[in-house]
Parts: sequence; C-alpha cells; structure tokens
Amino acid sequence: QDVLNHLNLTIKKGQMLALVGSSGSGKSTIAQLLLRFYDSPYGKLKIDGIAIQDFTKNELRNHIALVSQDPLLFNDTVANNIALSNPDATEDQITWAAKQAYAHEFIEAMPEGYQTSIGDSGNKLSGGQKQRISIARALIKKPKILLLDDALSAVDTETEETILEKLQHNFQGITTIIVCHRISSAKNADYIMVLD
Repeated sequence: QDVLNHLNLTIKKGQMLALVGSSGSGKSTIAQLLLRFYDSPYGKLKIDGIAIQDFTKNELRNHIALVSQDPLLFNDTVANNIALSNPDATEDQITWAAKQAYAHEFIEAMPEGYQTSIGDSGNKLSGGQKQRISIARALIKKPKILLLDDALSAVDTETEETILEKLQHNFQGITTIIVCHRISSAKNADYIMVLD
C-alpha cells in the first residue's frame, strides 16, 4: 500500500525540518526511505543533486545518523555504546557528545560512570536515558544528516528543549529531520511539514 503520495520537498543544507502528523501518515517512512531501508520504484530522493541509489548503502549511511524512539543499545559500557559509530573517539569526545545529549550528569552518577555496563538492550536504563545515549552516539559520528525519529519522546519537555537548543547551537551545517508527535519538538524547526 502506498503511504506517501504527491510529496515534493526540498531541504537546504543545515536546515531543520519537523515532520508531524497522525500515526501511519508516513513520517517514519520518509526517514526509512532516506536510509534505503526501503527502495521505492516511484519518485526520486536526492542528496546534493545525486540520487541516493547512486551511493552504496555504506556510503549513504556513513553520512546519516538515525536516533529512533526505541534505540538499539548493547550489553557493554556506556562509553562503548556512545563510541559505536566512531570507534576512534577519544574519552574527551565521548564526554563532549554526552554533554550535548544532556546525558553526562546521569552517566557520571552511575556506579562506574562511563565504564558502567548497561545490560542487555540497555535494560539498566530508563527510556529517556537510552534515548540520550543514542543521541550522543549519533552526534559523535558527526553526520551530515541527523534523523530523529521520535527520539525525544521519553524525555520530559524541559530536557527535550535543552537538547534541541544544543543541537541547533552546536550543529549548524547539519541537516536535521525530526519526526515528532509533540509540537514542542517542532518549535525550533525552520519548516514544519504536516502529513495526513
């Protein structure tokens, strides 16, 4: 079944786009098409004028960071989970990314700080903590495109606002697409697209 019809959209480099709409309207599908989880026979998706099918999936995904509503974390330390997208990251870079994701304080309060094991799928963490570690992982990658697929749904609105302000301030030049249900997530966006 086709979900997206007659969609024509241009996002300039460094802009923030918020996608809002009811469940099933196609918000997450746009992110999944961009990452080539699906390849549609219809229409074209281009980055810098080049069709995404002309990139290998590795090339494409090396420049895009995805943070989903239910992040995938591993039974390893906090530091290793953050550094997963950039294995050469230094301790300072890991700490910097955690601070940008508003995660440093709760990590420091853990028994072994950044060396604390978070359990299978991060089961020792709350939903909001998982999301913030996943955001830190995305930021340490230094992507050209950041996809936040309802990635702040488990944090309170004050924390959400702090994270979005830091993103906007520190990551000018990164194109950001936010899939959201709360209008507060969209208020700093350059554009809001409502899908029906």
